[in-house]
Amino acid sequence: MATYIVFTRETTKDPAEMETYSQKVGATLAGHPVEVLAAYGRQEVIEGPEVEGVVILEFPSFEAAKAWYDGPAYRQVREHRFRGADYRGVIVEGV
Repeated sequence: MATYIVFTRETTKDPAEMETYSQKVGATLAGHPVEVLAAYGRQEVIEGPEVEGVVILEFPSFEAAKAWYDGPAYRQVREHRFRGADYRGVIVEGV
């Protein structure tokens, strides 16, 4: 069943760390069955607090999403995101 990872960037803490993350994250997707559906495009928050940006990734299964997120390549790169900004991330199965 299609599964989505949704990231919302709430606040940026260190732009240099986010730049490093942005330069390295694309390579972590190689070899994974993923489609980027949205990445920091035009947005309007209709409920809840404002966010700086949204990313939506689609995987063919929950297991595939977890394999990317917990894989060694992304685990290493996401440390830059953790230092660079406050995010909320959710993995959700489709219907």
